[in-house]
Amino acid sequence: MPAQQKKLIFCIAGVLSFACALGTAAAIGSQVWVRGTILCTTGALLVNASGPELHKFIGDIQYGLFSGQRVRQCGLGGRPLQFSFFPDLLRTIPASIHVSVILFCAVLIVFALVGAGFFMFNAFGSPYETLHGPVGLYLWSFIACSCGCLIMILFSSEVKIHHLSEKIANFKEGTFTFKTHTEQFANSFWTILVCSLVHFLNALLIRFAGFEFPFTKSKDSGTITGAVDLMY
Repeated sequence: MPAQQKKLIFCIAGVLSFACALGTAAAIGSQVWVRGTILCTTGALLVNASGPELHKFIGDIQYGLFSGQRVRQCGLGGRPLQFSFFPDLLRTIPASIHVSVILFCAVLIVFALVGAGFFMFNAFGSPYETLHGPVGLYLWSFIACSCGCLIMILFSSEVKIHHLSEKIANFKEGTFTFKTHTEQFANSFWTILVCSLVHFLNALLIRFAGFEFPFTKSKDSGTITGAVDLMY
């Protein structure tokens, strides 16, 4: 492939990596990773609510990685409440999984920026044979894509398996019991999926530029290197 086309491909991949870093940073700061509704089962059972009457006992909940908001409905109107994961919910949620999600988000940002820098370096500079060249580009893209997948797996397990929404809804609730009525992932969560796909696409762009993986040295280059070593 001509050098100009390779530069163009590396520039596109670098811009995509930088955009993923910005998107991940915005997703971390967002309060909307999950949206849902919560049902006040205690209040609904007390009045034997059914059908349209249940809407008086269904509140809203939304949260991100650091904070969120819930609106509890127990038949007397909505009562909003702001909450923070640190330190309010630290003993209630699966803290190890939640902290791991935040750490992998930080790692994803770092390697997305590193990948963007090396893509631009390979486009406009003189790439080295090792980490600055195609081997490094594959490595940074693979690490970033893996981090994105781990974020989605860990956060999904926290929400679905560990019932994160119900734990948040029942935080400091002694009288009423809440149950998840509906639950869905919001745009910030799907941003991580898009970033993972973009890093996978970057690996395909590297291959499209003509760099194969795994890399093997030709016999001729080894012979030439050996001859040069003998000269010295």
